[in-house]
Amino acid sequence: MKRKIYDRLLRWKSEDCGKSCLLVQGARRVGKSYIVEEFAKNEYKSYILIDFNRTSAEIGNLFLNDLDDLDTFFLKLKAAYNVPLYDRESLIILDDVQLFPRARSAVKYLVADGRYDYIETGSLISIRNNVKDILIPSEEEPINMYPMDFEEFLWALGNDTLYPLIRSCFEKKRPLGQVLHRKAMDLFRQYMIVGGMPQAVEQFVITKDFSAADRVKRRILNLYRDDIQKHAARDRLKVEAIFDEIPNQLQNQNRHFKLSSLENNARFEKYDEPLFWLSDAMIVNNCYNTTEPTIGLKMNQNRRLLKCYMSDTGLLISHAFDENTIVSDEIYRKLLLGKLETDMGMIFENMAAQMLVSGGHKLYFYANNDREHNENRMEIDFLIAKKTVTNRHNISPIEVKSSKRYTLASIRKFMAKYAEQLHTAYVLHPGDMSEENGIIFLPIYMTSFL
Repeated sequence: MKRKIYDRLLRWKSEDCGKSCLLVQGARRVGKSYIVEEFAKNEYKSYILIDFNRTSAEIGNLFLNDLDDLDTFFLKLKAAYNVPLYDRESLIILDDVQLFPRARSAVKYLVADGRYDYIETGSLISIRNNVKDILIPSEEEPINMYPMDFEEFLWALGNDTLYPLIRSCFEKKRPLGQVLHRKAMDLFRQYMIVGGMPQAVEQFVITKDFSAADRVKRRILNLYRDDIQKHAARDRLKVEAIFDEIPNQLQNQNRHFKLSSLENNARFEKYDEPLFWLSDAMIVNNCYNTTEPTIGLKMNQNRRLLKCYMSDTGLLISHAFDENTIVSDEIYRKLLLGKLETDMGMIFENMAAQMLVSGGHKLYFYANNDREHNENRMEIDFLIAKKTVTNRHNISPIEVKSSKRYTLASIRKFMAKYAEQLHTAYVLHPGDMSEENGIIFLPIYMTSFL
């Protein structure tokens, strides 16, 4: 399936000309290996894919014993895979390189040699056990790969025309109109249910069956649990507890992750490493509280107060509903109609977080629970900084609303209190685009343009 990251691979090939090794990192089953091998097939005269999930000890020994003689190293590699290699026309893929860290550290010498291009793929790439006792090469250029976005989902469905129209309407600040907006929301709800994991999308495209896609997603969730058991070491029980608790926490009114749900009198220090483990594995997107809407959002963050979103909303739905069985047709019907009562807010907000992260934003929210002064008591779902920094007006507050009936008390108080710091205020909702009293109301499917 067509993925936008392919263009990023092309730019790397033409601009770096072998001076770096590209590291494509992302969650398991996000499509890294597939897209990199497609790139190799299309853009190189030959390639070798070294899959460290199933490579032989003989190949591993090359990285352990033969790096001091690269002529011999490459002769043995070509013989092992029966693939010729051509100077500056061949690619060597180190797939799932986190499983063999010494190969990752060898990149320094392979890139310096200059004969071939190199791409690594990896999940759990920064987990402590996978970087122990190796020197991370400075020649490595990391890029993140995320689940398929809405436009890629539409491409998979064979729809190449709707998203350019959506982009044009966003840029011109015009609504799509009733008919096209309804069509866009129908397709977007399909995307929310299926999610962006390529195997689930492929199954849905083939079968047009949400249950078939759900079975794929459950296999991925089980794979994540297996990874936790294998790689989270002494923290695996805490990591698994957090992972299983995410849907319940997102159903809270303010979505804050309450450690007390895991253990009475739980302290943050006991759970900070497990929380960061899931984030490093790109299984979740952590969103941190920031106390001031200034350009340095990170400088004012409170890491003890956070929200924990699933990296893929389709996985969240399978994770949240009917844990041990396929999600029922009644839930699908309500999701498609936007009538899933309280749970739609959780799903919309997770979807907004997913789209903001894939668009390059770090996630922050604002919360002030001032009990004495009502004008200070407010919560804003997300804060993002504009790309061009100015002396004032840099931060955009974002509220996410899952239904047509909602109040705007928090965002209006926020706009009044922090007028000098704020850029544009947005409300993401199921309706079409409009603007009123300094707030732009965007359909949820336009989040990626922010």
